[in-house]
Amino acid sequence: MSGDNWTEQHIPDQRGRVAIVTGANTGLGFQTARMLALHGATVVLAVRDVEKGERAATRITEEAAARGVAARHRAAAVRGEAGVAGGVTVQALDLACLDSVRSAAADLRAAHPRIDLLINNAGVMYTPRRTTADGFELQFGTNHLGHFALTGLLLDRLLPVPGSRVVTVSSTGHRIRAAIHFDDLQWERSYSRVGAYGQAKLANLMFTYELQRRLAPHGTTIAVAAHPGLSDTELARNTPAALRLPVTWLAPLIAQKAEMGALPTLRAATDPAVTGGQYYGPGNRGEVRGYPKVVASSPASHDRAVQQRLWTVSEELTGVTFAVA
Repeated sequence: MSGDNWTEQHIPDQRGRVAIVTGANTGLGFQTARMLALHGATVVLAVRDVEKGERAATRITEEAAARGVAARHRAAAVRGEAGVAGGVTVQALDLACLDSVRSAAADLRAAHPRIDLLINNAGVMYTPRRTTADGFELQFGTNHLGHFALTGLLLDRLLPVPGSRVVTVSSTGHRIRAAIHFDDLQWERSYSRVGAYGQAKLANLMFTYELQRRLAPHGTTIAVAAHPGLSDTELARNTPAALRLPVTWLAPLIAQKAEMGALPTLRAATDPAVTGGQYYGPGNRGEVRGYPKVVASSPASHDRAVQQRLWTVSEELTGVTFAVA
């Protein structure tokens, strides 16, 4: 570990590393991409809205230039140091459409022979009952199946890279009315915004744990999970009416800024002491806010039989199989 109060100051030099961050044009994803770029990584903002992504990339690039990051890259290149290019680019990616996921993966594979970090950050929360382009319930399809497919399609770019990581962002919501409803995964018989979100976030954790089990024999890539606690972002815009008033009143008092909310993901992605299968979140009581530490997930998330069944079902639904047994 890097001390109790782990901050962005603990992020090691990221020069030479390629990081792909989904949902990086705003909120937690933007702060994650921003800090990786400021520490020298080549960062891809994988976003649904390319125009917003370009604006986010410009903001990050301008801040990096103001801090002299670009100048340090140029100086390192003159000295002949390898892998110091850095830079921020944008990739179109709609996780709610498997055709878009496949197209984005093809573009990313063509542009990057190696990938060091895949950060599955994007997500939707408490949406009204809607379906993805492929007919999946929106929260399950976007938060879990889209990232499952993207990871599987890019995994062979990570496996040869020592120290590479897949970081998937979950939520304390994985404990709330959460179960994997194999008899009605798409919530066609009845629908609960909160229950569907809980299922999707539980699936994120189960995917991480099963992926780590499959990666372990290879010894190069690890799978880690993180959650941001209660952070002040746009994610809660679909909060149900019954919860909207208390959230509106309480959030400004207890929510932490997106910069703090991104720290568990950044620690999971960069701390040399991280090991596969860990779960990082804010360290204060209730995991609502605070500096990132290893936290525990629900007993349900560790059900190995359900993890394996979810994996098999996810392969069937997405048509994506992984290069790990």
